[in-house]
Amino acid sequence: MRRYSDPQACIDAVAALRWPDGNPVCPKCNTAEGERKHYWLAAQKRWQCYSCRKQFSVKQAAIFQDSPLGLDVWLAGLWMLCNCKNGVSSYEIARTTGIAQKSAWHLLQRLRLVLKDLKPAKVEHGLAEIDESYHGGNPRNMHQSRRRRLEGQFGTGGDHKTAVMGILDRETRQFARRSFPM
Repeated sequence: MRRYSDPQACIDAVAALRWPDGNPVCPKCNTAEGERKHYWLAAQKRWQCYSCRKQFSVKQAAIFQDSPLGLDVWLAGLWMLCNCKNGVSSYEIARTTGIAQKSAWHLLQRLRLVLKDLKPAKVEHGLAEIDESYHGGNPRNMHQSRRRRLEGQFGTGGDHKTAVMGILDRETRQFARRSFPM
């Protein structure tokens, strides 16, 4: 949330994703910065095309277009949607970002629509499914002698548990499992 609290940091992040080569492209006339100069208007936080004289921002021709929500809300919602293992509700986004629940619902619908069309990343041999879990008992449920032996080895988190990661290759249907004692 701190990373995307600055509006300029949000604009830079979206611009880097949208134009990886660093040259903004005018959505009206499709001229890149290398062909003609675009002017950065710092007060308005947008570019102006030299060819057609139209102003454009990173929100134009994207899912952010025509949205009154700032990029800080959009990127925070995207981060929450991608990093919550069991999904995120519109109520949770509304509470976190300080917007109305109805606006958060529309934000989530647009983000899910865009994320649905993304193709999964390729692994060396094809597509794979990866998941992780943590196995091990709670120290307070252990026998007193075992608890004394393990005393000082774990803190407040899941340090005492074993991380297990499973990878399933979709094409060959081979399963690999690896455990990482913590």
